[in-house]
Amino acid sequence: MKFQSVSALLTGGLVLSACTMGPNFHRPTMDAPASWGSEPSSESQTYAGAVDTQWWQSFHDPELSSLVSRLGRQNLDLQIGAERISEARSQMKVAASAGLPQANWSGSYAYRQLSKQGIFSLAEPRPGSSMNFNLYENVLSTSWDLDLFGTIRRSVEAQRANETATLAARRATALAAVSDLATSYMQLRGIQQQQAILRSNIDLARTSLKLVQDRFANGVATNLDVSQAAAQLASMSADLPGLENSEAALINAIGLLLAEPPRALEAELRPASIQPPLPASVPVGLPSDLTRRRPDVLQGEARLHAATAEVGVATAAFYPDITLAGNMGTESFSAADFFSLPAKQFSVGPTLNVPVFEGGRLISTLQFRKAAQREAVLTWRNTVLNAWREVDDAMTAYAKAQSTHSLTEQSFFQNRAAFNAARERYQQGATDYLNVVATQAALLSSQSALSISQTRTETTLVALYRALGGGWQYAETPSPASHS
Repeated sequence: MKFQSVSALLTGGLVLSACTMGPNFHRPTMDAPASWGSEPSSESQTYAGAVDTQWWQSFHDPELSSLVSRLGRQNLDLQIGAERISEARSQMKVAASAGLPQANWSGSYAYRQLSKQGIFSLAEPRPGSSMNFNLYENVLSTSWDLDLFGTIRRSVEAQRANETATLAARRATALAAVSDLATSYMQLRGIQQQQAILRSNIDLARTSLKLVQDRFANGVATNLDVSQAAAQLASMSADLPGLENSEAALINAIGLLLAEPPRALEAELRPASIQPPLPASVPVGLPSDLTRRRPDVLQGEARLHAATAEVGVATAAFYPDITLAGNMGTESFSAADFFSLPAKQFSVGPTLNVPVFEGGRLISTLQFRKAAQREAVLTWRNTVLNAWREVDDAMTAYAKAQSTHSLTEQSFFQNRAAFNAARERYQQGATDYLNVVATQAALLSSQSALSISQTRTETTLVALYRALGGGWQYAETPSPASHS
């Protein structure tokens, strides 16, 4: 009958264990705009196609693609993120282990002496018995928390959601890393282009100085012309060290992203290359797709899931819990009888834990968890709104950057024509050298502005890709145990 009672209790506990307290998580939603706002541009158009998860390939720059391929393997922040995923996965397994049967074995030996003045003095000892004896014990203890109202199940659910949040955090790190790499690379090529423009103008200024000196020697030019030409050459040369410093800093910034020591990439990146051209068109998806793609939104959703599960944990704490426990082993005063049948001992039965008075701890904990859940909802909504804003701002900035670049290009063409005309007129003696100096300064300024504008347009496009949330896939490490 005793075993039947235990069996009935076990069966009833298993039936009750299907009851999980607290609210179930439902994926949050927000009414998204039907489409992104459009800005007219003359070059690279945006359209509502699927977002390119390898957008750096659209620049058709082999060096950039090579750097990104190494980034996924070498970046230390990504490696730290991978370890955090392993930590979160282990915590989830620890939480899940609480719902499984537990078993522990212990064995002991002790030589004991009982006090003649202690509690045993109240009993009459068996004739011939000694107060000194050996005691051998061997016990196998088992227990199983039936988790009647889902405390453990909700804890596992919360830890699994935390693992998902950690995975999303690593994806956010990957997106930031590839965006920073592409931005630094675009800026590097822009700086190198500005150096090439400046060196070209320095050579031109040096040629002009030689021309003025020859004309002065022939009595055609004045001391003022010579001084102006020399000052212009010195002024241009003074700008070169600053650009070289920026180039070195950008190479080191890229090296840091690849976990390389300073100057390790100089031989690879120092040779100048053209600034990557813009892609002909940029797919930007739909606003409603953004919440399923951006890592920060997915991370906020996972944290909301964890907070909801924690409410279930706090709710289940108000209800009784049953743990089935059993002990089986042997106990003997003699090593020879340690494993004999009469030396056996065992106990089995349930333990019922009922919260009666906790001093307000359970109520306060539940209030705290509910407040944390409401906070997570608001945080998620704010993250989604900010994501939509970032994309819209980035699209506007990209369109305006292209318009600025087009106007800057027109300015460069006009300044180049003006300089060529002024230089030709000076050689013919039709004007003084001041006009040559002024038009060359304007040409250099417009050339630099054009290169800077190109760099700004490229980095603005990178910012748009980052806001769209695509590109973290390059750093994924497939695992059958991962949760997406």
